[in-house]
Amino acid sequence: MSQIKVSPKKEFVFQTDEIASDKSISHRCAIFSLLSDKPSHVRNFLNAEDTLCTLSIAQSLGAKVEKKGDTLIITPPLELKEPASILDCGNSGTAIRLLMGFLSSLDGFYVLHGDKYLVSRPMKRVANPLRKIGAIIDGRSDGELAPISIRGAHLKPFHYDSPIASAQVKSALILAGLRAKGTSTLSEPTLSRDHTEKMLRGMGVDIKSDGCKVTLNSINKPLKPLDITVPNDPSSGFFFAVAAAITPNSKVILKNMLLNPTRIEAYEVLKRMGAKVEFIEKESTYDSVGDIVVEYAPLTGVTVKDNIAWLIDELPALSIAFATATGKSVVKNAKELRVKESDRISSVVENLKKCGLHVEEFEDGYEVTGGELQSATVDSYGDHRVAMSFAIAGLKVPMNITDTECIQTSFPNFIELLSQIGNVK
Repeated sequence: MSQIKVSPKKEFVFQTDEIASDKSISHRCAIFSLLSDKPSHVRNFLNAEDTLCTLSIAQSLGAKVEKKGDTLIITPPLELKEPASILDCGNSGTAIRLLMGFLSSLDGFYVLHGDKYLVSRPMKRVANPLRKIGAIIDGRSDGELAPISIRGAHLKPFHYDSPIASAQVKSALILAGLRAKGTSTLSEPTLSRDHTEKMLRGMGVDIKSDGCKVTLNSINKPLKPLDITVPNDPSSGFFFAVAAAITPNSKVILKNMLLNPTRIEAYEVLKRMGAKVEFIEKESTYDSVGDIVVEYAPLTGVTVKDNIAWLIDELPALSIAFATATGKSVVKNAKELRVKESDRISSVVENLKKCGLHVEEFEDGYEVTGGELQSATVDSYGDHRVAMSFAIAGLKVPMNITDTECIQTSFPNFIELLSQIGNVK
């Protein structure tokens, strides 16, 4: 579907357990299963283009993948093999950056590539620290751009102070450190999402977290296999949280969601703006999982400048809430938005201006003066989160969103769910 038209239907009470499975954890399940010598059992794996690319890469490295009902059984090979062709990461920055760390210590030669959007995203943030510990990595613009080539090498343990808070950078270094004989440490300016640390700890890695510092010891034997049900993705669910928050007399109940504190910060911002938000924990085996309830209330502007790494993916959707709020909302310290699937600062600012709002752009963020959204035709810029955010805006006034095939990369049933609360053509 190259474009969609969304228009308001009416107020709603919407309950669903069909939000897309968590993309970050699904990627990690496909990669981390290769660290064991026994089959991993993964339930509710995200069946989207990006995560299926990562699963296909695991198969290219020798894994056997079977599906029984809702369970993927990923059986690693006795020895990972050198692939005969390039490894296609699709649109996923998570996949390509984590695999750079994972593959850098394996015997063999590997080439990581992606779609027309991924090949313009920066990779030196991972390549350079890996090179310093012995990795042999190259690519366009001296390793800044894909395709990225990797020649496996023996790596040294490291002590790395990351200049940015990035779960992708941190995870790549951790995966490299697993085979760097000895103890490695990594620190970041603020805590980024910590799924890698929690999942690897559950698989038997000696890895400790102390605030923004991670310490790990290399492994000398295969890890325990995964036995995990992937929870639903709070980043995907957030589109519907915003839908309820901006639609009078509306409420959404999102079931079986990941409630990791580093993943629900956007919901906390929505609560600060005035929306009614409740978290109901149901289990905490690998991580906290439960339900999120969001109800409409009049919204007021807010400044977002802290814990940016915890809500970087949700800022486009938050911007729709900003647009309908009373007063000004400001985003600061979010320069990372410029190197996502699109330059999300520019994408959001330009599209909000098309909707008749006063928006000011900064190098590291933007300011939105809330008001009345106007019907418009907006461009996704090939960015799934921009596309879905402005689809949610269509619940207020009619919106035409172009270049929407990108939605399939992360949330294949988004249109189906949106159709239950809005008119979608």
